[in-house]
Formats: sequence, C-alpha cells, structure tokens
Amino acid sequence: MKRIVLLSATASLLSIGAFAETWTGTLVDVMCKGKDLSSHTTKCAIGCAKSGYGLVLSDGKFVKFDEGGNAKALAALKSTSKEKDLKAKVNGALDGDTVTVSSIELQ
Repeated sequence: MKRIVLLSATASLLSIGAFAETWTGTLVDVMCKGKDLSSHTTKCAIGCAKSGYGLVLSDGKFVKFDEGGNAKALAALKSTSKEKDLKAKVNGALDGDTVTVSSIELQ
C-alpha cells in the first residue's frame, strides 16, 4: 500500500513539472496593463500592487499571476534598480488564464 501511494505521489509531481512553461514579456500591474509599457515605472508598479501583476507578452496578450506570483513579482520589483522597461522571464504553469508562478527574473 505504501508503495502505491509513493508511486502515485511521484507520478503527480512529475506531471506537474511536465506542464511548466516559460514566458518573456513586460511585468506590469493589472491596473496599468493597457498603458504605454515602455514608460511604466517600477514605482508605479509597486504602488499598484493591490491590483495584482501579470506579464504582457510580445503579441500583446496579458497573462495574470496567481497570488504567489503576485508576491514574487512585488519582491522582484522591490529588489531591482531598474526604473522602467520591466522585461521579465517567468516560469510557471498556465491554469486557465492565470499563471501559477514558480519564478520571476527581471532582465
């Protein structure tokens, strides 16, 4: 019985990793996603943290982050010296129209 549970748990973990994806785009708060992203500032993004975050992809599509991703985005914004042009690489899994974020790297 223990062996079946262990095998099931291992298979579940492997299947989660199989759906991991990477996106690159511009990190932005939800309130400002439709504005001029090249002039959007880090200060504004931090100030609008309550609206949540997401990534605007090169094709203009916006993917929203889950709660954990919002916390990771805020931490990345607070630790960067960049003032604008917030390009980022995000790893995670897409669940509907929300990304369950595993990591965010500002570029």
